[in-house]
Amino acid sequence: MAVIGSIIKGIIELADSVISEENASKNQHIVLKQLLEKAKDTKFGKDHSFNEILESENIEKAFAENTPYYDYNLINDKYWKYLHEGEENLTWPGNPEYFALSSGTTGKTSKRIPVTEAMLEAIRKTGIKQVSALANFDLPADFFEKTIMMLGSSTKLKEKNGHLEGEISGISASNIPFWFRGYYKPGVEISQIDDWDERVQKIAEEAKNWDIGALSGIPSWMELMIKKVIEHHGVANIHEIWPNLQVYTTGGVAFGPYEKSFNALLKHPITIIDTYLASEGFLAYQERPETKSMKLVLDNGIYFEFVPFKPEYINQDGSLVPNAPSINISEVEENVEYVLIISTVSGAWRYLIGDTIKFTNIERAEIIITGRTKFFLNVVGSQLSVNKMNDAIQEVEEKFDMEIPEFTIAATKINNEYHHKWYIGSPNAKVSNEELADALDAALKEANKNYKVARSKALKGVKVEVVKPEIFHAWNEHNKKKGGQVKMERVMGEEKFKEWEAFVSEQ
Repeated sequence: MAVIGSIIKGIIELADSVISEENASKNQHIVLKQLLEKAKDTKFGKDHSFNEILESENIEKAFAENTPYYDYNLINDKYWKYLHEGEENLTWPGNPEYFALSSGTTGKTSKRIPVTEAMLEAIRKTGIKQVSALANFDLPADFFEKTIMMLGSSTKLKEKNGHLEGEISGISASNIPFWFRGYYKPGVEISQIDDWDERVQKIAEEAKNWDIGALSGIPSWMELMIKKVIEHHGVANIHEIWPNLQVYTTGGVAFGPYEKSFNALLKHPITIIDTYLASEGFLAYQERPETKSMKLVLDNGIYFEFVPFKPEYINQDGSLVPNAPSINISEVEENVEYVLIISTVSGAWRYLIGDTIKFTNIERAEIIITGRTKFFLNVVGSQLSVNKMNDAIQEVEEKFDMEIPEFTIAATKINNEYHHKWYIGSPNAKVSNEELADALDAALKEANKNYKVARSKALKGVKVEVVKPEIFHAWNEHNKKKGGQVKMERVMGEEKFKEWEAFVSEQ
């Protein structure tokens, strides 16, 4: 009998049972007030009248009226870049020890996002919430004695201008509590290897020595790691190496497009748990198995606002128009898409994180991520979100019994008329490009009335080209690097798409 596992499971179940029902509005009011109080004497706080906001009858309304929206470029140009020159008390008291490098899914240049001690503590607290939620997933006691493979970026952080820099997964892993290190794989030594291929090779070599019960990481890179382990040991599936693997905690991108190809690497299904850990904070986690939605963390260092996701509120570059209306958690509606705005204990204020979300259960504050503001394809009124694209891809996978873990799309002119051009990454396509185009077109017409209207007018056709999934990985390596938080852009602008097509033709 798994005695230690039974004890750990009992502690988790007890912790989960004493968590009281949240009052969303009250918790968010407290968080906002704490943020404003902490930052009122910073340059940002003075520039935006935080003292006066705190004296208002409605601080949520006053905060929104006195503080404009900020994206990374705007807040970095006005405040964050001066932190690298030694200035302090700009958007948060002091000067942060860490900066999270994030290139996201656009551009080669890394963003440098402050990560304060307060944010690291908030991430740890949310991590404990997620662990407590495992009590809801009916896992056996011996699961809690297994180790967890956390496949993120290197934990060997680089020093620059008196700060330590790395991706948020590397920063978080380098700060894991001492009591957790015995459960953490690949361990301190391997996790510090900066070169992705070298690190994965070392994982493959050591894999048989570990009893892995859970995996955590971005799906595309997790798949590559699992394939490497399978190949190295000459086995049919990953359960021949890790027979007790039962859970995969995913995040960073929607898991749906990867589900079919991921399951092909397993002997039997495992529990998939979604998370929402961004460079700017740990925003949400899946709390229960009955849904794939995630619970927003409303009481832990992040204040949320929501802008209705409508074309008239979104600029072509994905930013918000200045007068776009925002609402707070007390005003949201289910099944309405919103642009997510956050203010945090790392000194991000009314910050456009770039994601769009939809509430699936307001009482539980549960959401799904529906896409990115920059990945909203609306050149000819199609109003096509990544969420709809993912759904269409999954329909095509089922219809033709194929795997499509990667894709990208752009609106492009052919003979002076607009078409949607898809590049699909599939290892086992057995149908023609024309059949795939027709199937995608039909699925999107069925799911999106705006797309259907556009297809009858300015959007003249759909083109598909199938390439190997490895080309997408090579593109990411060409533009940024392998592994970590690197994600493929699902929608490309005209110039980037020309670069992509030239890159594909060279492969």
